[in-house]
Amino acid sequence: MRKRLFALSLALALVAAVFAACGNDGGGTAAQGTPAAGDGGETAASDAPVRIAVAAPMTGDLAQYGLGFWQAAQLQVDSWNDAGGVLGRRVEVLQFDDMGSLEEGASIAERIAADPTIIGVIGHFASGVAMTAAPTYNENQIINISPSASHPDFSPIGEFIFRNNTVINVEAAAGLDIAVELGYTQIGILSIMTDWGESTSQIVSALIEEHPSLTLVGHEEILEGTVDYSPAITALHAAGAQVIICVSMYNTLAPFAVQYSAVNPDIQIIGFSNAYTHNLIALGGDAVEGVRFPVSFFAASPAAHVQDFVERYVERFGESPSALTAQAYDSTGMILQAIVEAGGTDDRMAIRDALENIAYYGVTGEPPTRFTEGGDVIREFTKVMIQNGEFVLAQ
Repeated sequence: MRKRLFALSLALALVAAVFAACGNDGGGTAAQGTPAAGDGGETAASDAPVRIAVAAPMTGDLAQYGLGFWQAAQLQVDSWNDAGGVLGRRVEVLQFDDMGSLEEGASIAERIAADPTIIGVIGHFASGVAMTAAPTYNENQIINISPSASHPDFSPIGEFIFRNNTVINVEAAAGLDIAVELGYTQIGILSIMTDWGESTSQIVSALIEEHPSLTLVGHEEILEGTVDYSPAITALHAAGAQVIICVSMYNTLAPFAVQYSAVNPDIQIIGFSNAYTHNLIALGGDAVEGVRFPVSFFAASPAAHVQDFVERYVERFGESPSALTAQAYDSTGMILQAIVEAGGTDDRMAIRDALENIAYYGVTGEPPTRFTEGGDVIREFTKVMIQNGEFVLAQ
């Protein structure tokens, strides 16, 4: 009941805000597999393909994340198809490029909702875009799992809305635990000036203020795409920061670390899982040595099922999967398992109920993955660091 009431109010607010601001024709295109509009709610034939959509940025600055979602979903779907599909039906995965845009996310959600053959959506990447699209999915009883949305208000949007990523409060607390374990007390924050960056940095600040041994000595905000970080670095260094909590993606953390290392090569940086990618190492080089993260997925885990996934992913796509990519892989598998447990695709509520009660043995976290009644994932973190140009378990 709580989620339904929240969904109604948030849906009205989001839809009004988005469409008052945009006024475009919703003309974004899917890079592959663009579905035709549905015929008005017909039930899929018993032998028709089971269709899953991946909606995320496939172009632009955030394309690394969306393409990772898309590749992971393909790999998961191929595994199911090789094993006979879902209840004997082949699975198809469709790609939609939301460009990281609220307007495009809203348009894509409407297009997906118009196709009654699409059972679930993996996405969106950014919390703001995910929260704009989710009311449409919920209204049309389309399962929506975001592998990355961390805003506390995302999953309460509706019964059909789930996140396979921890709420940002939990991840932020895990990052501060790393600082405490290392013996640091003077904390600085660098955050990007986006909705996610601002809300997350507020959460980190509040957690620091509540902690008995930590002190927030400085907080600097920067625009995404910043080239010169020297003003922020000068302020944080002068404030006596021993460790920087970097609330950003890899494309901000890497140049920030490079420039900070020239001022203080011993500064400790702690990032979030959305910066845990080999692109960070490629961009940051020696400057990101020692950067630490709390993550839900560790590609070098000795677990056989994790190594099988990593080897198949690397062989097919030529790169190692990130934590968010792995969460997209498991998200796709969870939707398909829920369909099996529901006995097919005709009863959307039965699929939703099966997902809420799932015990899924995937590649992320300590299995099995479960959801709370509110659609939030229950997961433990692994602490990793960059050492000699590789991600390793933190010492």
